[in-house]
Amino acid sequence: MIVSEERYSDALVFATRIHRDQRRKGTDIPYISHLLAVSSLVLEHGGDEDQAIAGLLHDAVEDQGGMETEATIRARFGARVADIVMACTDTIMEPKPPWRERKEAYLANLETKSNDAILVSLADKVHNATAILEDYYQVGGAIWTRFRGGNEGTLWYYRSLSDRFSRRYPSALSQRLSRVVRELEATSN
Repeated sequence: MIVSEERYSDALVFATRIHRDQRRKGTDIPYISHLLAVSSLVLEHGGDEDQAIAGLLHDAVEDQGGMETEATIRARFGARVADIVMACTDTIMEPKPPWRERKEAYLANLETKSNDAILVSLADKVHNATAILEDYYQVGGAIWTRFRGGNEGTLWYYRSLSDRFSRRYPSALSQRLSRVVRELEATSN
């Protein structure tokens, strides 16, 4: 699979620009690092250029402009990329619905998402869970205060994701998520 330097570079510049002021939860890490990691995981696990670009843009609609951003993505990168991004979007409502309600809806909708969107979503969740685990080893149990679901809710969500991805998209990447979630669960025992 060949990634077009021009198209991918355009997406990278776009993602960097719209997320420029955003940081990872509770850190000074620029948010673009997460987007690059997700895109990289997508490519490493067989994704194509559209999926890799969606990996860069998967949080753009939710975090940076709603449907106006979706329209820009659709016009600039195509319907397939925009559809993947929308399938990965938790909510566009402001204010956001309650955390548990959003997560339950996201989990329920995983069964109907395209394989394109599943790969990007799975890569996103693998990177997020891995970052939580790494941060846990740096700051301990204080990590859970960063998340609306706290320790119990966050672990419930990632266990539920892992179980669904394992059934819906069995792969080395879903196995990786399962391993990270098990290690996260072991930290709370």
